[in-house]
Amino acid sequence: MLDETIITEIPPFYSCYERIGTQVRVPITGNRAKRILHGMLNVLSGDMLLLITEEWVQETPQAFLRMIRAHWRGGQVVLFEDRGSPHTAAESRELARDLALELRFLPTATPELNAMDQLWRRVKGYTVANRATQTIEQSVDHVWQYILALRPHERLRQAGIFSGNFWLTA
Repeated sequence: MLDETIITEIPPFYSCYERIGTQVRVPITGNRAKRILHGMLNVLSGDMLLLITEEWVQETPQAFLRMIRAHWRGGQVVLFEDRGSPHTAAESRELARDLALELRFLPTATPELNAMDQLWRRVKGYTVANRATQTIEQSVDHVWQYILALRPHERLRQAGIFSGNFWLTA
């Protein structure tokens, strides 16, 4: 499974708690810094490959495809991903074919089918949601460290692979 998520300097606030009668303070810096975290999860082993970029353009997923092939040399790799334009671009498809990577595109607007999307939601909820951070680098570092600290089995569990309802079964 392959997917991207956006980490922003001002994280989403789902809930903030404070004593009754006290106003919750939410820092607004006006800074719109963001980073794109690209991830590929092996649904059989829980192995993970990550890349952080400042933008999501056609060349970015192409660089990630090269990383994937370098990491999983010689093996058959089938990537399930969304239909984002950088993924579906002719150059990206051609590169995948040249690298002997099979691409399978998930139906439009179905994030529930992408295990990486489920993992991103859980990870962001634990690491950056409801917390103001000092810098975008600090936010990305929290997410990165959390993912890398997870054991492969735990990554698969949080991605919903073991739910019994996961659509892609061997």
